Amino acid sequence: MNASVAIQVLPGVQGEEVLRIVDEVIAYIKSSGLNTYVGPFETTIEGDYDQLMEIVKECQLICIRAGAPSVMSYVKINYKPGADGVWTIEKKVKKHHE
Repeated sequence: MNASVAIQVLPGVQGEEVLRIVDEVIAYIKSSGLNTYVGPFETTIEGDYDQLMEIVKECQLICIRAGAPSVMSYVKINYKPGADGVWTIEKKVKKHHE
């Protein structure tokens, strides 16, 4: 693992439609098989940089296909090539959830 990404999608819809579309995006992210952490504002994913960038791209397309006329996304990327890679989700937050 050489990267982690946190993504928040905000589909351009109103009311409960936001939750429906965001749930579709989260289901897609989980289906990737990568380690994920769903938070109240964003979802964090760990994996290979190139694979994560494809996932970020697909998240936008899922929103549009689900009926949103537009989507605003906030993405944080932690990328560190090499043997050490980036710190895992578990290392970052485990102590706060025990």
